[in-house]
Amino acid sequence: MIRFRLKELIAEKGFQENRRVTLDEVSKETGIHRTTLSKIANQRGYNTTTEILDKLCEFFGVPLEAVAQHVDVENDEVGKNGIS
Repeated sequence: MIRFRLKELIAEKGFQENRRVTLDEVSKETGIHRTTLSKIANQRGYNTTTEILDKLCEFFGVPLEAVAQHVDVENDEVGKNGIS
């Protein structure tokens, strides 16, 4: 499954710039609808487009792997349940 790191990127940008960064600000700067950003941030397994990923990379000034990462769900579930 692909996991988006939008919340982490927003928090990091806010920390670096010593201010609060909101989804509304990201929306206005990128042209991505706020509802889409909210789904990316909060909905597990959300499906988005490469155009949106590109805009997020540009806004945060990071490579794609900083915005999205592959998570092995099978191994992740095994670790959560304490089963080896």
